[in-house]
Amino acid sequence: MAKPNYSFEKRQRELAKKKKKEEKLKDKAERKVGDPPPADDEAQDQAATTEPSEGQSAP
Repeated sequence: MAKPNYSFEKRQRELAKKKKKEEKLKDKAERKVGDPPPADDEAQDQAATTEPSEGQSAP
């Protein structure tokens, strides 16, 4: 039976993590430059119900 090559597997995982991180940074930079995507109504509704703003009181 062949011996597993753990160093190769570890290197592949590291490369995948590095690639994913670079893609996230690239996407983040593109969002900063371009127009922001439309916000979800549901996400805004949930935020409004969980955290009341300063001027509003919780029911």
